[in-house]
Amino acid sequence: MPNLKEPKLIAGNANKPLAQNIARRMSMHRGKSIGLVDARVERFNDQEIFVEVYENVRGEDMFIIQPTSNPANDNLMELLIMSDALRRSSASRITAVIPYFGYARQDRRTKARTPISAKLVANMLVEAGIERVLTLDLHATQIQGFFDIPVDNLYASPIFALDIKQQFAGSLEDVMVVSPDVGGVARARELAKRINAPLSIVDKRREKPGEVAEMTVIGNVEGKKCIIVDDMCDTAGTLCKGAEILMEHGASEVHAYISHGVLSGPAVERITNSVMKSLVITDSIQPTQAVLNTPNIRILPTAPMFAQAILNIWNGTSVSSLFETETLDPIYEGQFKS
Repeated sequence: MPNLKEPKLIAGNANKPLAQNIARRMSMHRGKSIGLVDARVERFNDQEIFVEVYENVRGEDMFIIQPTSNPANDNLMELLIMSDALRRSSASRITAVIPYFGYARQDRRTKARTPISAKLVANMLVEAGIERVLTLDLHATQIQGFFDIPVDNLYASPIFALDIKQQFAGSLEDVMVVSPDVGGVARARELAKRINAPLSIVDKRREKPGEVAEMTVIGNVEGKKCIIVDDMCDTAGTLCKGAEILMEHGASEVHAYISHGVLSGPAVERITNSVMKSLVITDSIQPTQAVLNTPNIRILPTAPMFAQAILNIWNGTSVSSLFETETLDPIYEGQFKS
């Protein structure tokens, strides 16, 4: 039997606007007001984190909305301490809604004497009392196996497919999906299938970490509107260089669809000056003002999808139904019109 009480949301400081949008969407779905639990997440003078929950949460189904984006360590600690506060306040169940799962790039030992930080973070979350995780486009899907609790990994590709069908209406036959490396082929193939487009690959070779020595395009992109798809964009160096290579191979224009806009360091400047016509990201990470001011960056909302996923978890129905573009179309209520 599903819990008869309403799900309760609480948010840290990592992405308050997304949390508020999720609460607003859930209120629309439920037909009653669902707000964020009144709490304070503050710091002492030495930057030690302090959490106090002002509302009674005994026996409640709690959802903590907190991406572990920059500053990753602070946001992760906020998540852990909020979970501990809720556990000690006798919450019935604690679900961590982590739109962007930090430390996911450290999912294996690539050389001797290195950590598997993603596994360490998984252990910390479980020890803090979290009983379920809801996230978006994990960098490596095997991270789900690092947990001994349920992990629901949503995908941005259904939202991307809706947007592409709207943006390229009338010219979808000219669209080609491009994977920026061999490791991302599965993700690119998934999006290509959704929009019935061909697939190409940019093969990159590195002389040393962080430096791309050579790029080769696998597939004929001449005259095509190329869409690079990836799970995250950090400094945008590889992305912008990949766009240049595609244009050199005859692409008519290049766009990029990225799940998580990390966009650190010189990323915004590089994207502004790049040959890419547009970079589309989600709001899984709260965008900086510089990102918002960049004309060739667009942001797609994830709140409708997360709101529905939280409600499905709460009432015990399928989360995997949200993997389908047809399911998300009515949830987004006509935002995308093909």
